[in-house]
Amino acid sequence: MCDLVARTGRQLQRYEDGRRLVAGCIPFRYRDIKGEQKKLVEVLMINSQSGPGLLFPKGGWENDETVEEAAAREAIEEAGVRGDLVKLLGFYDFKSKQPEGMCRAAIFALHVKEELASWPEQSTRQRSWLTVPEAAERSRHPWMQEALVTGFSAWLENWSNGGGCVDRSER
Repeated sequence: MCDLVARTGRQLQRYEDGRRLVAGCIPFRYRDIKGEQKKLVEVLMINSQSGPGLLFPKGGWENDETVEEAAAREAIEEAGVRGDLVKLLGFYDFKSKQPEGMCRAAIFALHVKEELASWPEQSTRQRSWLTVPEAAERSRHPWMQEALVTGFSAWLENWSNGGGCVDRSER
């Protein structure tokens, strides 16, 4: 049983210029590569509750929280992970299936420090750790794929100068 409870409802949601504002993240970790001094970067995706493909955790940014708090909350609620938000990767516009139509998502890179054994949406969500190319291929939405490829990957390459593998001496 999970002691944490997911927020529900839309009464506290933020809107700007007719778009619902959401916050999310691309959770990532470093995994050792056997026999090498480098580490592989993996990203965490979750299953969609409404169809095929995988997603990054994201959801409504509410009036009583900062965008960073909203992104961190969604990571806990949907994916059961905690960590450090290390970079705002950008803002991505997309059309929602919900009646409000257009949304704008603030997406962060989240360095995962803890995977929770139980979390609010664990009964409906499954976690999958993937390489960046695997995640790009399995991403359900083009805007999430864009956030991964142009946002996260570009930032990671610049940050680590390792193109997805990081030299141990730098960490």
